[in-house]
Amino acid sequence: MTHSADDPKLPTGPGPDDGEKAAPEAAPGDDLETRLATAQEEARDYKDRWMRARADLENLKKRAQREKGDAIRYGAEHVVRELLPVVDDLERAVEVAREAKSADQIAQGLALVLKAFTDALARHGVERVPSAGEQFDPAHHEAVAHLESDEHEPGVVMAEHRGGYRLHDRLVRAAMVTVSKGRPTDSDLANDEDRD
Repeated sequence: MTHSADDPKLPTGPGPDDGEKAAPEAAPGDDLETRLATAQEEARDYKDRWMRARADLENLKKRAQREKGDAIRYGAEHVVRELLPVVDDLERAVEVAREAKSADQIAQGLALVLKAFTDALARHGVERVPSAGEQFDPAHHEAVAHLESDEHEPGVVMAEHRGGYRLHDRLVRAAMVTVSKGRPTDSDLANDEDRD
């Protein structure tokens, strides 16, 4: 009688009779407990990382707010440093003015201080808006009067009453100006004569 290898009654591998012991069978709950313990350890690790990342983010937000506050509070420090020498010059000019023998000496001293001041502003991107003799531009000029003029074309700035300034490409203050209406017309001259 021949036996096939698929016959369930025949042993196919080494058995306990061959000198080796069979591996103990794992209880069904052992594998689940191991996986649960591993998952719990991973969860604790993820939670710990999340808590640290959250704390780092909160610290970053606080530091950014503190730096923003300092930037607002002390942002003009470099400008102040530039202007302090102008204050020194003004103090010296006042002392010299008290001893000056002529108004011309005082005017020269003030002109030097004014130049130092405008130079300091220029180093920070502040420049004066050109006005007198320029074409009126409502984006840079504020017209406070319109006058007739034989010397100026219509729409030309005749006089500047207060200077205008730009900070880089942004207008900080418009120049207050008088704008020419051009030459008086014959009807304007007739009206003027009628009033006399």
